[in-house]
Amino acid sequence: MNTQTPSEGNANLQIAQIPRVSIQAFCETQATASAINQAAMDRRMSKAHVKVNMGGGAAAIEAYRDSPTPNLLILEGTGDRETLLGHLEQLSELCEPSTKVVIIGPFNDITLYRELMSLGVSEYLCAPVDVINFVALVANLFASTAGKPIGRVIAVMGAKGGVGSSTIAHNLAWSIATSFNMPAILIDFDVAFGTAGLNFNQDPSTTIMDVIGLGERLDQSTLDKVMFRCSEMLNLIVAPATLDTVCDFSEDAFDPFLDLLRTAAPNLILDLPHAWTGWIKSAAMSADEVVVVASPDLPNLRNSKVLLDTLRASRPNDAAPKLVLNMVGAPKRPEIELSEFVGALDTQAATIIPYDAKLFGSASNNGQMLAETDPSSKINENIAELARRVMSQVAEPPKPAKKSLLAPIGSILARMKKAS
Repeated sequence: MNTQTPSEGNANLQIAQIPRVSIQAFCETQATASAINQAAMDRRMSKAHVKVNMGGGAAAIEAYRDSPTPNLLILEGTGDRETLLGHLEQLSELCEPSTKVVIIGPFNDITLYRELMSLGVSEYLCAPVDVINFVALVANLFASTAGKPIGRVIAVMGAKGGVGSSTIAHNLAWSIATSFNMPAILIDFDVAFGTAGLNFNQDPSTTIMDVIGLGERLDQSTLDKVMFRCSEMLNLIVAPATLDTVCDFSEDAFDPFLDLLRTAAPNLILDLPHAWTGWIKSAAMSADEVVVVASPDLPNLRNSKVLLDTLRASRPNDAAPKLVLNMVGAPKRPEIELSEFVGALDTQAATIIPYDAKLFGSASNNGQMLAETDPSSKINENIAELARRVMSQVAEPPKPAKKSLLAPIGSILARMKKAS
């Protein structure tokens, strides 16, 4: 029996993607209807078709007299036990054998729970309904991974081209695998101009393009062939070094690939290109954590604001996207003060990485990670701090006091114009 209570600590709960199933709810209270409607907007339920109705059990009975029942029927009952059981008895004659049933009610009663389970009910929830716990329940009801663990997906993307997001993604994957001794897979999604192979000084014979087009035919054997073992804990899936294929894939082209990868390792790092196509947006929105890399100038501020606002609005039940400020303190480059930059974005930087042309240039030219090039560099701790945050091993810093987001950007822009 699920006696859930609303909680803000569930944003990092690992929940599988829910398949293309039909879900219909018959609610008696607006609070429950609202919670299920919110759950329907969660990224993990994007494939499911959810319809919320009012009227409870009586409305459900009337609806299914002449219509087939869905994959999942959710029924709220706020009356007495006899009324609820009576509705279930009538529905049992109408429901197809494959239909799963979840009951929502006000009673925290183990006897009622056992009675409902004996009738074939899949789960009983005590109101009020918590959105994240509800999504997790639906995912568990339709779990297709045979008990395999679900990998944590970390998407890294730049607010602007040239801010070093790929370098951050590659070193983040290296830190998770090496410093934290946790298995990780780095996937280079920059299909046209990816640099993961170069940065790790590797040239695998298979690339990410070898799995595109397989769709549902993709299996673990094919995945094993395309992954290149870079170290004991780190595997790479690289981009091709040619321009034989254009990048206009369908929005769901990588879905089977990512679903399978989630069962292959506990940590998946996606190196996403600076673009906003349907499939890149889909990969970012479906990730458990999103890292946005930016440099402290006005174009980055503008782009970061748009990107962070979009991610927050589209992922209300997930951890807030994490901001990395990279190449801070570049010589002769006018920069926005860091406090003003993060203040305008209503966030804090997960880590700040100073400009170090020698270290980054040497690592790139030698096909090494930063920690291999200079193990004593303090930047390695910055990368490790980011790894701890995306793996939820440290608490998030408090946000600055809320204020108008447009005013800081406007004042920064005015000051920069005046200086020029």
